[in-house]
Amino acid sequence: MLQVFEAAAGWSSVRERLVGRVRDQDLASLDEAVEFAVRWHADQTRPAGEPYVEHLLEVVCVLVEAVGTTDIDVLRAAVLHDVVEDTECLLEDVRERFGDRVAVLVDWVTKPPRAQGQSREEARAAYLARLRTAPPDALLVKLADRLSNVQRLDTHPRPEKRRSYYLETVDSIVPLAQSHPWFRQWYAAWRDTFGHVAGDSPNALSQ
Repeated sequence: MLQVFEAAAGWSSVRERLVGRVRDQDLASLDEAVEFAVRWHADQTRPAGEPYVEHLLEVVCVLVEAVGTTDIDVLRAAVLHDVVEDTECLLEDVRERFGDRVAVLVDWVTKPPRAQGQSREEARAAYLARLRTAPPDALLVKLADRLSNVQRLDTHPRPEKRRSYYLETVDSIVPLAQSHPWFRQWYAAWRDTFGHVAGDSPNALSQ
């Protein structure tokens, strides 16, 4: 059965789950990152209507509860990973508040603005290709980010987006998971669960 990560109850509930896994002083640092992200993302929602902050918290849950990540910079980057891409927040704002390492991780998983004359599809392809050279910590954030986005793929309101997102994940994200045993197994189970979206065969992952 596909493991699904929940954060609908909000940060206070997630925080309780992290007690004993993450040091108290690091939880306090995460409090600051969550507050920062909530302020910037404001009333943004996900495609199915959930508050956007749920996605950010799910990414943290994946990293801590499934992968065992306790590096506070990685966890803060997980909370902040969309703040530059999806709000008016600047990368320098992140760097000033949370330090250079967090800013570098956020930058790796942020889609850059399109270059002049570049199509949306070309820009996205370039972003996904660049991830193949991402440092390990940035890759962890990206794998957890995409996991949160696709773990309930069937709730996306647009069938054509479900199919394109499934295919993109198989083509560009699943290969990145192969060096991480837990993510490799999770994405294999996910592909088995949602393969019907594109008539895909899950057996290719095990070869």
